[in-house]
Amino acid sequence: MSISNPPANSSANPSSNPTANPNAATPDNADRPEQERIRREKLAALREKGYPYPNDATVTSNGAAVRAAAVEVPNVDDLHTIAGRMMTVRLMGKAAFFNLQDRSGTVQCYVKRDEVGEEAFESFKSFDLGDIVQVSGYPFITKTGEPSLHGKSIRLLTKCLRPLPEKYHGLTDIETRYRQRYLDLIVNPEVKDTFITRAKIISEMRRFFDERGYIEVETPVLEQIPGGANARPFITHHNALDLTLYMRIALELPLKRLLVGGLERVYEIGRVFRNEGISTKHNPEFSMLEFYGAYETYETLMDLTEELFVQLCDRVIGTRKIAFDGKEIDYTPPWSRQTMVEINYTVGGISREYDLNTLEGVHAAARSISMGHILDIHDYGLALYELFDKHTESKIVNPTFVTKHPVAISPLARPAMDDPRFTDRFELFIAGMEAANAFSELNDPEDQADRFRKQVEAKALGDEEAMGMDTDFVTALEYGMPPTGGQGIGIDRLVMLLTGNVSIRDVILFPRMRPVLD
Repeated sequence: MSISNPPANSSANPSSNPTANPNAATPDNADRPEQERIRREKLAALREKGYPYPNDATVTSNGAAVRAAAVEVPNVDDLHTIAGRMMTVRLMGKAAFFNLQDRSGTVQCYVKRDEVGEEAFESFKSFDLGDIVQVSGYPFITKTGEPSLHGKSIRLLTKCLRPLPEKYHGLTDIETRYRQRYLDLIVNPEVKDTFITRAKIISEMRRFFDERGYIEVETPVLEQIPGGANARPFITHHNALDLTLYMRIALELPLKRLLVGGLERVYEIGRVFRNEGISTKHNPEFSMLEFYGAYETYETLMDLTEELFVQLCDRVIGTRKIAFDGKEIDYTPPWSRQTMVEINYTVGGISREYDLNTLEGVHAAARSISMGHILDIHDYGLALYELFDKHTESKIVNPTFVTKHPVAISPLARPAMDDPRFTDRFELFIAGMEAANAFSELNDPEDQADRFRKQVEAKALGDEEAMGMDTDFVTALEYGMPPTGGQGIGIDRLVMLLTGNVSIRDVILFPRMRPVLD
């Protein structure tokens, strides 16, 4: 005999589907699907017996430790107490096997009426899949060779009042997986693995920078002037100060103020917010790592970035070759380093008959690949970037540093000494995505003020992503900021690339979704 639930998406009880709107009003018990009514009736009966939703559980082990300790000749005194969610169960008269899922995975448990007691066993027979239970016993190996826990006692900790998705089909509906991430984590173990890996990646990043003398700091989330990137901000209001504020779009400007103050190596891992579209590569709030080092340059940061990614591959992922979106990404250094002009030839396939160092050449190249809209762009830097952005970027596979970005798209980077049309900047591209952005920081206050003024002019002409005039930052530069290299890395995209997930929603626990209409 076995205990099982009807499929959660059973046509006989469509409203029992756990993918229903979780924010819908709670119905009376009579209006609930049959399986939910039965579970709530069981809870009511338990309450009559004094069931308290106990909070005195003591856990001394986990499923992985039980599996590791299981031997052919068990030690009955080697007691392990574990707790977790009951995922499957097989009743066999006066005994039962069931699988318990905890943070370490799943382990099989065995209970027998004569050992746990008749009252506890009868109570156990009324448990439902999804209930959270506590089991104490000793590890052993079954006749079929399965490491298991031989239970000596068992009790219910938390009643699961809604059926889980059917065991063999899991939870595959994308919308529901993102909206009800807790359900996704319960029934899809690989999802839990992704977020455990994400946590390890962030921990290893901290270790990497701490070992190199960087100091982790925290800077404001609310700003009077959004800066550090070209992006449309979220707007809020501080009632006590009667002040319009913006959610930060980058971490950059406060961190560079700290270098002026003498903190020569700083980094921050934090959330930033951009009021932009949603896609497989974009979420309106996301995690960033930004770090700044005095007397570093964008060239030295390329070396540092290679070291960081390789360390993450070696210590967290366990390999330098990772499958992503049908491609194998090889993170083995050295990585390709090419200027934006050059990569349009080598990767973009633009013929070298077109001189991409001139606006005329960019326009001619655009005509040759049917990108006529670039002809309407009369700023050389903007035209070159548009050619790269719309034609070449998506063709990059393995890690590639694209250097020498035009000044027109780099308002915070210092100009290149050999050609002031360009900046000492790189972006790291992997699998057609920007994974990092870095440059030798602009520390000339007069140049910075002039670039801010141009951003203000662009905003006045309708560019909602242009920056404002941050006079305090200019003042800080007037006190002197040492030559500095700085970089930002999108943690969500980094996790995507290292775990093989092609959607940013698969690496953010609670991605932003459109509201469900009742």
